[in-house]
Amino acid sequence: MINDNFNVLCLLPILIIILIILYFILNGSRKRQIQKHQILEAISLAGYSYDSRQDIFYSRKDAWQKDYGFSSIYDEAAAPLSMIIDSEPIRFCYGGKKWLIELWKGQYGMVTGGEIGIYTKSDPDPEIPGFADVTFYDCADEEDQLYMAFLLRKNGRPLFSREGKHWWLTGFVLGEFSNPEELQMEISITLKNREMCRAFVNALLQMGYSERNMKVFSPTVWLHYTKPFSPQPLTRNPVTDALTQKKNQMLCASYLELTKEHTNSLDKLASLYVKAPELFDLVLNMGKPKKLFKK
Repeated sequence: MINDNFNVLCLLPILIIILIILYFILNGSRKRQIQKHQILEAISLAGYSYDSRQDIFYSRKDAWQKDYGFSSIYDEAAAPLSMIIDSEPIRFCYGGKKWLIELWKGQYGMVTGGEIGIYTKSDPDPEIPGFADVTFYDCADEEDQLYMAFLLRKNGRPLFSREGKHWWLTGFVLGEFSNPEELQMEISITLKNREMCRAFVNALLQMGYSERNMKVFSPTVWLHYTKPFSPQPLTRNPVTDALTQKKNQMLCASYLELTKEHTNSLDKLASLYVKAPELFDLVLNMGKPKKLFKK
């Protein structure tokens, strides 16, 4: 009897230690879950969702950015906000509207990404020869959204693919550093009909596209987007691009070092949220952040 009591007393401290360890494990898991929930909420508020299969972020159809429309002024504001991206605006008229389908690829601060945006203007402004297009477009509403798809490659290596009917089809790889010239987009856009397809293709031909980088299976057009034919924003120049990209590369390296124990972006962000909240805030500026529209 005495031996039994003694054995129980000996085991009691061990049991207490095990219970304490289990408490911290379970409590820690609960905290991580709370953080992940908060992170997903923050990402959603920034206008994006998370694709766990490809480990990328992408724009939502109901993103708040839809309320701001689009203008070439936004492209000019991108580089000062650490977005070193190639832009390719394709403008044409169809159905009594002025249309803008714009392509982007490059480095958005701490993410590598690609975008296709669809925008319209119901009452087209008159073109002024010798002046840049300063039309303020609306983001395409439901009836003007198009089925689009693209594969983003880096030096020939696939990074991710996206497809769907959208007004702003995007994808972003967190922590990946790239120069715009390293990226290629293989794109397909299905226009409403043959007439619209013809107007879009004519605009591409005038820009310099040819059968080498464009295939037409009306009403679908396939594009191989590498080097833009359009003049780039005045805010882009070799010196400021190099300085900005150096900073972007350092931020990506810091992010990867701080989160190296994790394997997916959501867990990495949960860790970053605790370790470096200032970097976490920068991540939420991917794509088109509020600073872009305010600037």
